[in-house]
Amino acid sequence: MNAWRHFKTITRHRHEVIKNCARAGILWQGLFHDLSKYSPSEFLPGIRFYQGDKSPNEMERRQNGYSLAWMHHKGRNRHHFEYWTDYNPQIGRYGPVKMPIKYVKEMFCDRVAASKIYQGKNYTDSHPIEYFNRGRANRLIHPETSDFIEKLLVMLSEQGEEKTFEYIRQVKEY
Repeated sequence: MNAWRHFKTITRHRHEVIKNCARAGILWQGLFHDLSKYSPSEFLPGIRFYQGDKSPNEMERRQNGYSLAWMHHKGRNRHHFEYWTDYNPQIGRYGPVKMPIKYVKEMFCDRVAASKIYQGKNYTDSHPIEYFNRGRANRLIHPETSDFIEKLLVMLSEQGEEKTFEYIRQVKEY
């Protein structure tokens, strides 16, 4: 039963991202969004830890202290800021790297879609920024990337989807 529910959830999410990416002018990225979720490395833990109202990675992390599915996912999907870390010789350790604009746009589309899927009929345009703000203290993200995604999420909350997607289509750099 969880296999079917998980499949439906990730597919509904993916279709919502595709729709958002089309509105953002990056349809091609949307068509390839999150295909790794259908791989055994991500799909099988997704079934095992399925909850329906949040990512199964959270439950896997709670149980094991880490999520192998998440580590697989973030290492293959460039729209996650966690993908964008590398060794920085100037500071002598790993640190965040500024994300290319096309992946920040996809990250926005993903966050809106995830909020809609998990919030259901309770979704409002302020949910994505609220979720973003809850994780602020623990986030390792390049400051310019963080500022830009926050700007988009605040714009969504204050001005709505139509204006925000219109703006995103026009943005070439941040």
